[in-house]
Amino acid sequence: MADNLRALFSSNDPSAFDVAEAFTDRNSQWAVVAAALEEHLRRVAGGSIDVEDLEAPRTNVIVFHGVGGVGKSTLLRKIEAALTAAEHRPEQWGAPTWTDRVLPIRIDLSKAASTGSDFERVILTIRLALAGALDRTVPSFDVALRHYWEHVHPGEPLDEYVRRSGLAGRFANLLPGQMQAGVGEVAAALALPGLVGSAAGQLTTALVSALRERQERARALAGATRTAALLEATPDLEALSYYPHLLAWDLNQLPAKKRLTPVVLLDTFEDTADRHRDFERLLQRLVWLLPNVFFVIGGRSRLQWADPALHGQLDWTGPTAWPGLAAAPSSLAVPQPRAAGSGARQFLIGDLSPEDCEAHLARRLVQDGQPLIGADIRAAITARSHGLPLHLDLAVSRFLEIRRTGRTPTAADFDCTFPALLARTLSDLTPEERHLLRSVSLLDAFDLELATRTAGLTQQALARRLVERPLVTENPYALWPYHLHRAIRSAVRDDEHSDDRWTPADWHQAATRALAALGDQWTKAAALAPSRMLLVACLRQGLRLARDHGLTGLGWLIEAAFVYTDDSVWEPLALAADTEAPDTPADAVAELLTAIVRRQREHRQRTADRLTAVLETGLLPAELTEMALYYRAKAHKDLSQNDAARTGMQQVADSEGRLAVKARRALANLARLAGDFPTALAAVPTLGWKGRHHRVLGDIHWSHADTAAAVAAFEAGRAEAEQHGAAGERAMMQVRLALAVSFADPARAADELALAHQLLEGLDQRSNTLLAQVVALIKDAGTNDVTTRAQSLQTDIEAAGLPFLHRFVELALAFHHAVRGEDQDLAATIGRLRALTATGDFAYFTDIAHFMGGFTLPEPSTTRWTRSEDDVRSAWRGLVQARQEHLLVGN
Repeated sequence: MADNLRALFSSNDPSAFDVAEAFTDRNSQWAVVAAALEEHLRRVAGGSIDVEDLEAPRTNVIVFHGVGGVGKSTLLRKIEAALTAAEHRPEQWGAPTWTDRVLPIRIDLSKAASTGSDFERVILTIRLALAGALDRTVPSFDVALRHYWEHVHPGEPLDEYVRRSGLAGRFANLLPGQMQAGVGEVAAALALPGLVGSAAGQLTTALVSALRERQERARALAGATRTAALLEATPDLEALSYYPHLLAWDLNQLPAKKRLTPVVLLDTFEDTADRHRDFERLLQRLVWLLPNVFFVIGGRSRLQWADPALHGQLDWTGPTAWPGLAAAPSSLAVPQPRAAGSGARQFLIGDLSPEDCEAHLARRLVQDGQPLIGADIRAAITARSHGLPLHLDLAVSRFLEIRRTGRTPTAADFDCTFPALLARTLSDLTPEERHLLRSVSLLDAFDLELATRTAGLTQQALARRLVERPLVTENPYALWPYHLHRAIRSAVRDDEHSDDRWTPADWHQAATRALAALGDQWTKAAALAPSRMLLVACLRQGLRLARDHGLTGLGWLIEAAFVYTDDSVWEPLALAADTEAPDTPADAVAELLTAIVRRQREHRQRTADRLTAVLETGLLPAELTEMALYYRAKAHKDLSQNDAARTGMQQVADSEGRLAVKARRALANLARLAGDFPTALAAVPTLGWKGRHHRVLGDIHWSHADTAAAVAAFEAGRAEAEQHGAAGERAMMQVRLALAVSFADPARAADELALAHQLLEGLDQRSNTLLAQVVALIKDAGTNDVTTRAQSLQTDIEAAGLPFLHRFVELALAFHHAVRGEDQDLAATIGRLRALTATGDFAYFTDIAHFMGGFTLPEPSTTRWTRSEDDVRSAWRGLVQARQEHLLVGN
């Protein structure tokens, strides 16, 4: 309603649009309240709740907790309205199944702020609500309350206090009369009518004496076992906190026609926080001593009553006392039959879904039956809110403010955060917690150690307290389990208004600490057991921190970049695109790795251009300059620009850096592509594992149609990759193994290809994935649909910017036509191959195509084989004849 009034007074023409309360769903929350309340009512009606049993576990409470602004208060107000009258219940919630009478009593604890004496407000609010609903006395409680009042507030009439304290409502005038009537009932029961107008202390003394003497009428009226002891105690705040026991007794004695069940909704429970939990202890007694009353609590943090560690700070603690509030039912040390099956009673209020955000904004402001806020603006607000209802409401207010200036709001106006949201977040945090919050806002995700080191702390206690707050979400299965709510993280990072906001130097120092902490975590873990997941996660966070904050200490990032590229897995690093040219070393490193990763999804010419641009900045560290040269040369090779590729690889090889061995392997491959097989073979012994010697050797062998030797080399390479935990290299070896087998043994090739696809899953190796499709064509050579599939594959290869693969497709078609004896088609394929290999690279594919069909070479070949040309010709022709025989047998 307050929001509606704000909107009403935001315009000189409030009739121009309708302002509606836009409560969104929360069906699941209502469902758990309805189910728990129904169970509670059934237990009350069945007489299974003994109000004098102070040891039985309590299940009369539901807790909703969540970050500030997520809609807890709105939910509690809606629950109160839904329990008050059916017409106030959202239609989507449906009608409750119970018929028992309930009395909702919502108490905003922010108004009963932070001192123990404000417990009086809670007690009086409940008693005032009962005054209107019952229209009768609760005698034992009223006698005790009157005795307390005359002792603690001498000379101050209760009705005057109620009016002065702001508790006055339409039932306020009923309370003094009911309390007086209650006194009369007690006096009548004691056969002492003269005590009606006397001081409460005299009446209390008489009632205690009657109870001690076991007078039947007194026991019938106020016969709770502990009544006499309560009335004998000094009537102070401590005693008042135990008086709800008397109220529970009185409610239990109500006649059937008058019986009702109060539902007390305690809102903003976080405002009860104090150093020694004094107010919380009083409220816990209220809940425990009123087992026949149902409580719904809303606050920012989980209710910790089931935590045994609070023993001594609160009266009743542990999972046995509060089975529904335990973090996990399995945490019960000794299973208790009475606790079993109680069900969860504590729930995190989550963010709204994008659909709910859209519905909320569409219904919030309406003009002529249509949403006043346009669809594009609603989408922008929804995206920036990350589902936080408070952000939606603040955005609506901003929309009205902009309209009031005479300007039409645009979507760009809502690409912002709101200081009010941050103020709500920071309001109940200590200065140390605010410092920690800002520190972890630098991190996409974190654990306790990472948070502690980023904040520059020496102990984890503060981080442990922070992650228990609902503004931090936990995923126990993630590498780093904690992350800030995204809307709050944005607000913290964009803060320009808080008194204690950080300066740019503060952010830089924290980012430096965060980068160092990430590096230490990765380095220590890698020394014990290398983890690809941790490597990628540290790179993602570290690169973003270094780039966004202009950090210069890139030491561990350089080492991590080499480890990342070594395995050719290419997980996306998810760095936001930067449209400006790099202007710091961190920018250059981020652009380098982004270009290398995105080459799996971009045209290789784009990769070469990006790497050229980053090299020209001169900002890369020397080690990573070598990496940029190497991957640019690889891109040139994929683009069939082999002269440029040779120049680049030779430059890397001559540098004798970390990639020199790989560059020498690339030069050996380039020699093979040029048809100089002896030179490529001579380089193999110098390469070793780092130079992927088995891969180079296998490529030489299959090109000579030596299937057995090729398979042996690729199997050895796959085994070596497995020994080194190199998933990317293992997948490459498997694709090449399938390639070698596909010409000679289509049945085995199908199995090897299936394994190749399995190993490629999740590696993002585009060229090898496409090569695997070529292998499938070769495996199926001689069947009917090979040509059609080849045409489709050529289109995919062109889009990927991997023209070298066109030669492989044509080689597959040459094998297919040779097997089918289609000499004209084979001649046409050879013509296309000759055009594709006019530069000299892959020219030996043209020779192989001639060999397959038994054709004579039109002129002497420039290819230098490791065996005689006649042996190679015979081997390739033999593979074609073997496939023809295979197909004849199959038919």
